[in-house]
Amino acid sequence: MRDVTIVNMRERIVEYVNFGHTGLKVSRLCLGCMTYGTPKWREWVLDEEASRPFIQRALEAGINFFDTADMYSLGESERVLGNAIRDFVPRDEIVIATKVYNPMGDRPNQRGLAASTSWSRLMPRSSGSAQTTSTCTRFTAGTRDAD
Repeated sequence: MRDVTIVNMRERIVEYVNFGHTGLKVSRLCLGCMTYGTPKWREWVLDEEASRPFIQRALEAGINFFDTADMYSLGESERVLGNAIRDFVPRDEIVIATKVYNPMGDRPNQRGLAASTSWSRLMPRSSGSAQTTSTCTRFTAGTRDAD
């Protein structure tokens, strides 16, 4: 039998499922954040101001699972998501899946784990207070380059 929790939030049914064997419960729907960041990266991307209502509405609907990557808008997607989370919800109520590996620039150390500063973009400090812990899952995509 599948372990599923169903919550009725404002007349909407939100289903939560186990996130593997982590003990975390995530909404069955995950909000992908590739569309949020800066149109300088891709013309169809929404800037921070235009992105925030979508993130806020997802949170209000009960979505607690978000997907992003360091390469989306060259890090702006993570920063936009991090700022919205700081402003809209306690960090321990959400799960963020982010991916690292893809190029962030043309220089040798602008790809892979060396280039990733995802953590600082996703978890901005709020009003000078100490940074709190939260749940973030990092995926490394791709394969190692041949030497």
